[in-house]
Amino acid sequence: LSSERDTAADRGDWINPSKEKKKKEENDVANWDASKVITFQVPHNAAVQIYDYKSKNSRVVFGPDLVMLGPDEQFTQLSLSAGKPKKGNMIRSVALLLGPDFASDFIIVETSDHARLQLDISYNWHFQTKDTNNEKEAAKLFCVADFVGDLCKSMASKIRGAVSSVTFDDFHKNSAKIIQLAVFGVDADTNSPKEEICFPQNNLYVTSVDIKSVEPVDQRTRDSLQKSVTLAIEITTQSQEAAARREAERTEQESRGRLERQRIEDEALAENSRKELLSLQAESAAVESTGQAKAEAFSRAEAARIEAEAAVQGATLKAEALNIETKSELERMNAAREADIKFALEQNNLEIDKAEKMAKIETDKFNQMVAALGKETIQAMASGPQDHQVKMLQSLGLSSTLITDGRTPINLLNTAGGLLGNLSQPQK
Repeated sequence: LSSERDTAADRGDWINPSKEKKKKEENDVANWDASKVITFQVPHNAAVQIYDYKSKNSRVVFGPDLVMLGPDEQFTQLSLSAGKPKKGNMIRSVALLLGPDFASDFIIVETSDHARLQLDISYNWHFQTKDTNNEKEAAKLFCVADFVGDLCKSMASKIRGAVSSVTFDDFHKNSAKIIQLAVFGVDADTNSPKEEICFPQNNLYVTSVDIKSVEPVDQRTRDSLQKSVTLAIEITTQSQEAAARREAERTEQESRGRLERQRIEDEALAENSRKELLSLQAESAAVESTGQAKAEAFSRAEAARIEAEAAVQGATLKAEALNIETKSELERMNAAREADIKFALEQNNLEIDKAEKMAKIETDKFNQMVAALGKETIQAMASGPQDHQVKMLQSLGLSSTLITDGRTPINLLNTAGGLLGNLSQPQK
C-alpha cells in the first residue's frame, strides 16, 4: 500500500520482495501516522479480502470501490508464483484480479521414446462468481493462496502424463490436439473435447491453451527434429509434385480421349450429311429431268400473259397521266391569268390612291404655307428684289443705269429708252 503501485497496471513489473519489505519497514518507521485511516482503492474487476482478527470474520469487497480498514482489520495478502518457469512467492498483492488474463509457463516433458521437450504454454483464465453478495461464494476466491502456481502445476502434470504416452513423431504431428485433450478432457455425453475446465475450489476457469513453442532439450534430438522436418518438407514437396504430375497426365489422357471421341462423332456426322446430300441431289435431278419442259412451257405462257397485261395497263396509265397533265396545265394557266389580272387591278388601285393622296398632301401643304405666310408677306417677298434695286439707285442719285460684262449683247433700242427714262409726251 505504501509503494504507490497500481494493482492492474503494474502487475507485470517484478520487484524483489525482500528489498520491497525492507524499504516498506523503513518508510513505516519514518512516516507512520496513527491518526490516519488506511484506505485502498479496489480496481475494476478485482476483489480484496479483509479479515477482522477480533471477531474472526472476513469480508470480500469487489471493485471498483474504496476500502477503509477498521481498527481490528487487515488485508489478506496474496503470494503468487511468477516467472517462467514458475517460482513461488514472486508476486505479493492485496487485490485479486478476476481476469480474463494469461498465465505462461515452461514445461519439460518426455515422450514414450525418451525425447525430452520444453513447451512454452500460455493459459487463458478467469474467475467466475455468480452472486457477489453471497459471502460463501465470494470467499472461495481466496481459498487457494497461490492459484497461479496451483494452476500451472495441475496443467503441467496433465500435459506430462499425456505426452509420456505418445511417441515423439506423434506428438510432433498432433501436439495441439494432444495438449487440448490433456488439459480439457473429453465430454462423456458428446465424446468431443471440452471447451473449458473449472477448478471448483476457487471457481477458476481455464478457457484456452496456447502452445507458443516446442523445443527439444537435447541437442541431438533438436538436430534429429530439424532433419525430420526437412525430410518431411521434402517428402511433402515430392508427393505434391508427383500428385501434380499424375493429375496432369490424367488430364492429358482425358483430353486426348475426348478429342478422339469428338473426331469420331464428327466423322459419323459428316457421313450422315454426305448421305443426305446424295439423296437430295438424286431427287433434284429427277425433278429437273421430268419437269423441265413443263416448267419452260408454263413459264413462256405466263410471261406472254404478263407482258400483255403489262402493255394494257401501261396504255391505260399513259392515257390517265396525259389527261391529268392536261387538266393540271389548264388549271395552272387559268390560275396564272387570274392572278395577273388581280395583281394589275390591285396595283392600279394602289397607284391611283397614291396619286390622290400625294396631290392632296401637296395641296394641303401649299395652302398651309400660304396661310402661314399671309398675302402681304408673299407680296413683299415677290417685289423685294426690285424694291431693293430701286432704293439702291435712289440712294446713289441715279435715275437709270446699265451694267454688263461686255459679252452679253444688249438691245440698244429698248435700252436707250430705259436710259433716257420715260419722257413724258407733250400734251396735245
